[in-house]
Amino acid sequence: MTTTPNLAAGKPTLAALFHHEAAPGVLLAIAAVIALIADNSLFAGLYDRLLLAYVSVTVEGVGIEKPLLLWINDGLMAIFFFLVGLEIKREVVLGKLSSLRAASLPAFGAVGGMAVPALIYVALNAATPETLGGWAIPAATDIAFALGALALVGSRAPAGLKIFLLALAVLDDLGAIVVIALFYTANLSLGALGVAAAGFAVLLAMNLLGVKRIGLYIVVGLVIWVAVLKSGVHATLAGVIVAFTLPLRGREGEFKEGGSPLEVLEHVLHPWVAFMILPLFAFANAGVPLAGMAFSDLLAPVPLGIAAGLVVGKPVGILGACWIAVRLGWANLPEGVNWLKLYGVAQLAGIGFTMSLFIGTLAFSDPELQAAVRIGVLGGTLVSIVLGMCALAWALRDRPGAEEARSATPAESPQG
Repeated sequence: MTTTPNLAAGKPTLAALFHHEAAPGVLLAIAAVIALIADNSLFAGLYDRLLLAYVSVTVEGVGIEKPLLLWINDGLMAIFFFLVGLEIKREVVLGKLSSLRAASLPAFGAVGGMAVPALIYVALNAATPETLGGWAIPAATDIAFALGALALVGSRAPAGLKIFLLALAVLDDLGAIVVIALFYTANLSLGALGVAAAGFAVLLAMNLLGVKRIGLYIVVGLVIWVAVLKSGVHATLAGVIVAFTLPLRGREGEFKEGGSPLEVLEHVLHPWVAFMILPLFAFANAGVPLAGMAFSDLLAPVPLGIAAGLVVGKPVGILGACWIAVRLGWANLPEGVNWLKLYGVAQLAGIGFTMSLFIGTLAFSDPELQAAVRIGVLGGTLVSIVLGMCALAWALRDRPGAEEARSATPAESPQG
């Protein structure tokens, strides 16, 4: 995680601002606002034509032709999922998810935080079967946005709180990857899947043989991406498949911080993903025409189900699962973290944004339903940010004796 610079020490430089932990989340928000303005202004036609313009990449008459929007969603987002896969593997092998005890609380929280929002969405859309396919939209958490919001709290947030949110978001992304693979897959091409499987086998063999040349992994990875794109499985999953095969061992063969191909690629790709790919995705997918929209449109099953899932389902699911785990002795609260602080980050987990918008593009092809998805995601994300930041501001305020009063778990409180 990037170290937060001391911006209060003097006039912040542009470089210092971009190294701030909150910068990726702020840039995402700016990109979304620009998209909304563009789609509700004189530039609306240009905005739509730009995203629908066809771009082709061909070699000797063989290639791929897609609208710019799909190059962003299928191509650039595969790089994002590749980075997510690298982070998941590093955290599982070396990091915050490497021990069962450390991973248990965020794991319970991630399960609850995905299940309850999905159930809320299904309950609110039960009368409209054609919209039930969006059940996974509110189950996702945006890592960059959520961590960026928490970073605005500064050093007052205990380290355990940041670690919990990061681990929760990583596990949440892993769950989203599984959901996409299982439930958002079109008709399968066995031939293309066979090519992808062969490429995956080659990468595994390279890993076992100790191959460290990053370029070789990238070349085979591109072949896998094209094969997955043609297979009916969403192309972004190719990024995760390739990421899991990257070596996490240093040149001498042992686990070594910063010396492995995986960590080198993670370090190189992070700024590109945070400051280019995700903002481009937000710009391309957050635009929604607001002309003629009535308040009743916000209460339609799709936007209401998504917003309620993010705002209510996320914190209820995360806190409920964590409380059960702690009460039964399966996990412990992190050091310096009480239930109010945990509620704050659980509410920030309701920032679905990138992942929720992405799953929305897979769930619905109807432009009206896609617009409804954007309304629900943007509304739910905004409310989650406000509620989460207010809860953290209250929990982290300086008041003598307040910490002791708030540190008791539900089991220890006088009310039981």
